[in-house]
Amino acid sequence: MKYMYVMLLSLSIISCQKTDKAAVIDDKQASIDSMEVEMLKQKVIDSMKVEMAKKEANNQQEVIVVEQTAPKKQWSGAAKGAVIGAGVGAVTGAIISNKKGEGAIIGGLAGAGVGAGTGAIIDGKKE
Repeated sequence: MKYMYVMLLSLSIISCQKTDKAAVIDDKQASIDSMEVEMLKQKVIDSMKVEMAKKEANNQQEVIVVEQTAPKKQWSGAAKGAVIGAGVGAVTGAIISNKKGEGAIIGGLAGAGVGAGTGAIIDGKKE
């Protein structure tokens, strides 16, 4: 009985295989065609990757150009001293003087002069 089952199973396996040469050739051609289609798809994907890499390279170059800016000019010590001195002098002149407006103007001018002189001295020592 076991021998019958083995024979029946082997016959069914053998009969399921294609023995027709034309059918085998058709199957081979179908697999070749599907591989060609996949290769074409891969070429398209590769070309898109190349284009994206070029685009990213252009964007990176633009970013580098944008980042290259001239450094901000900073105030000199004389300018800072003049502004601070003018403010302090104006407030002090307004507080001390009986004529508030006149005292603020005179104090501001004197403070600006003293502050600019002090700032210039400091700048000279830094260099």
